[in-house]
Amino acid sequence: MREVIFSDKDLPLRHDVSELGAIVGSVLREQCGELLYEAVETARKAAIRRRQGDDSAEAELVDAVGALDPKRAEELVRGFATYFQVVNLAEQVHRIRRGRDYLREGGSQPRGLRAAFAMLRDGGMSREQVLELLASIRIEPVFTAHPTEATRRTILEKHQRIAKRLVERLDPSLTPPEKRVIRDRIRGEITTGWQTNEHPTERPTVADEREHVLFYVTDVLYRIIPPFYEAIEEALEHVFGAEVAPDELPVIVRFISWVGGDMDGNPNVDETTIKATLERQRLLILSKYFGEANELARSLSQSVHRVGVDSGIHERLVKYGALLPEVAGRLRPRHRDMLYRLYLTYVAERLQATSKDEPSAYATPDEFVADVELLERSLVENGGGHAGLFVVRRLLRRARTFGFHLATLDVRQDAIVHRNVIGRALGDDGWHDRPSEERATRIIAAIDENTPSGLDDAESMSTLGVFRAIQEARAKFGEHAIGPYIISMTRGADDVFAVLLLAKWAGLRAADGTFPLDVTPLLETVPDLQVAPQILLRMLRDPIYGPHLTTRERRQLVMIGYSDSNKDGGIAAARWALHEGQAAMVKAVADEDLHLTFFHGRGGTISRGGSNTTRAVTAAPAGSVAGHLRVTEQGETINSKYGLRAIAIRTLEQALGAVAVKTGAPEPEDARAPQWESIMAEIAALSRQTFRGLIYDDPDFFEYFQKATPIDVIGKMRIGSRPGSRSKKVGIGSLRAIPWVFSWMQSRHVLPGWYGLGSALEAAVETHGEAAIAAMTREWPFMGALTADVEMVLAKADLGIAARYAALAGEVGERIFPIIEAEYTRTSDWILRLRGISELLEHEETLQRSIKLRNPYVDPMSLLQVQLLKEWRATGSQDGELLAALLASVNGIAQGLRNTG
Repeated sequence: MREVIFSDKDLPLRHDVSELGAIVGSVLREQCGELLYEAVETARKAAIRRRQGDDSAEAELVDAVGALDPKRAEELVRGFATYFQVVNLAEQVHRIRRGRDYLREGGSQPRGLRAAFAMLRDGGMSREQVLELLASIRIEPVFTAHPTEATRRTILEKHQRIAKRLVERLDPSLTPPEKRVIRDRIRGEITTGWQTNEHPTERPTVADEREHVLFYVTDVLYRIIPPFYEAIEEALEHVFGAEVAPDELPVIVRFISWVGGDMDGNPNVDETTIKATLERQRLLILSKYFGEANELARSLSQSVHRVGVDSGIHERLVKYGALLPEVAGRLRPRHRDMLYRLYLTYVAERLQATSKDEPSAYATPDEFVADVELLERSLVENGGGHAGLFVVRRLLRRARTFGFHLATLDVRQDAIVHRNVIGRALGDDGWHDRPSEERATRIIAAIDENTPSGLDDAESMSTLGVFRAIQEARAKFGEHAIGPYIISMTRGADDVFAVLLLAKWAGLRAADGTFPLDVTPLLETVPDLQVAPQILLRMLRDPIYGPHLTTRERRQLVMIGYSDSNKDGGIAAARWALHEGQAAMVKAVADEDLHLTFFHGRGGTISRGGSNTTRAVTAAPAGSVAGHLRVTEQGETINSKYGLRAIAIRTLEQALGAVAVKTGAPEPEDARAPQWESIMAEIAALSRQTFRGLIYDDPDFFEYFQKATPIDVIGKMRIGSRPGSRSKKVGIGSLRAIPWVFSWMQSRHVLPGWYGLGSALEAAVETHGEAAIAAMTREWPFMGALTADVEMVLAKADLGIAARYAALAGEVGERIFPIIEAEYTRTSDWILRLRGISELLEHEETLQRSIKLRNPYVDPMSLLQVQLLKEWRATGSQDGELLAALLASVNGIAQGLRNTG
């Protein structure tokens, strides 16, 4: 592998990486002594020589890490992990630096808003048409808890402070003493991070996971929403040459959370966590508004003797004076002609009353928005355009986005739980075994019947309690507080109808008999995706569910899962089933009066649907985006996309730009598409056959997985409130997709992200010719995205190191690993040939550089982990120093590969 090369534009990143690496080295010397530092350097240099083709280096590297005792091994791993942390931050800050360079040079950043709007303009859309398009777009990032998240919040906070210091260094006017102070502060954060225990002593609770996600919402997203809309205004003005008024842009982005509402497989989530989560979110957002209102009160010092105010302000002051008589008395006499200050003091008081549920509280968030809108109008009409209007409009943007709920809480449960409750209530012991259509017919009939008795067992009471909590939440926190009710492992329309029946039994029904609830099936496996159109049409044509959709504005959300579908059939079969399923559903409802939206359950890795947003949207089937992008974000993905404010804005801009172009200027269908789709169906089928032939059909494979990966260590990690398996059954089928993928990432196989595709591509070439498959790869966005994603996974894998893990499986490893190795070679060779490249990531300079920067530090940790696994398992897998070192290695490798599950 060639050395890491930095282009001229990236030389500042090289300087940052070098300087931060030196700081880490200094910290290691100071905290652990020269011996540890030398051990780190010896391992690093040997790893570099191994990557450069030195045959003796691997043995030297194995000897170096094998000689360490558990405590010293743990420290070495932490040293490497600390390096990864600062390199990750340096790369993020470099993205900010490059973004600023584009702005200074007046150009359009690739995949930025200017480029997207220019593409729409060049396609024939006018300014008014683009604004109309934007009014129809919804971007909804959905933040979820991550059972294998390897970074605790206290470390993330330190990372943010380091990043802030790095951004400060971008100021060219800094003096040498100021630069030294910044460097000392960075070193202080790295040192205290070193002295902080990376692993919690207790497994995190749902409340801990909630605070982790809310950290990003309150500390980053709350701040960046106004500048995000200002960026849209600026880009439109740049492209169309006319100023855009703020009221021309509707709410485009809303934030969703699953933490506190995702019951699927998590016994710790129930009606109590739903209520507690929404209460906590309300307190946080009201506190934010309260602080901002008080700041505005101090800032807007206009006197009525100098400038007028809107008559509505006078009227509202009289009304609030009667509602809160004590507030005016607190205002200093010399400030009483400052009516904006008095007005905002009343607003702040009402916000505080809302947080305490006092009589003077705002009844709805709309009342608060109306108060801010009145202030905005008064400033516009009374010379305040440059005297406070800017900051008032920023508050208004936030109020319209976050309401009093901060983030919408989705609710999710496994379909099996609903079947349990309904089967018992109907007195049908064979309920689970009945055909889906028979269950659907019986459920629809039961909706109009009396509520049965026998709903007093724990599972039934808990299930119905959730529906009651939803009803209370909507009344107290507003219509956006609760999102759809999502049914995991949906097998048929009966699972959707079951939610309405349970809602009816719980009393979640309006006075007119309608159900104030959106119901979303989650289709997760390849077979489920294949019958998706039939499920959808059965729902639409039902005499109860069809009219129910009319009360929900004829909007149907369907969630598609990338994790279980991949674990079921491998990456190619899963991607094709997802693509084909969406296309088939769009076609099935083309003549129906229905707004169909897809919700993408993507994970942080390619194996679980993680992909470049622009590439994923571009590759989506025609008609499947339709102005709406709803996608899960979790674990390290949240931090990488939303950890820094400038990066978060860029993330939202790229999502909006991709959706706008896909919706407003879609590519015309290629005449070759039917042929490509036919070939892809063959590739998917053979890929799935190859994948399942090893993963599910080989009787020894589960043993291989257990021994050749650190799944047993991951099971010991106190890093999630949810169990790693859906049930107590033993086997790959019951294991959750996240720890499944995490384990393969750790062992450097990264098997779920590529296995099976090579055999399928080889067969397709034999049947259709290499030129035809290469053309598909170059010119069809779906095939281009699939092969680009697999190329990245292959680059992150290391079969030389994976062989060391395979040796842990003994004779089983000796038999199975050559099968895996042969498929890896086959897949890599065909990806290179079909994409016309000689080296993986040849055209992805930034990503290739990022991986090369990390490999010399990941490799020693992987080899050390193999040694530790062997020793730990030999001692009966007991807690102690060996386990502590293993846990550190898992965390370090995750940091280095920038992926968990």
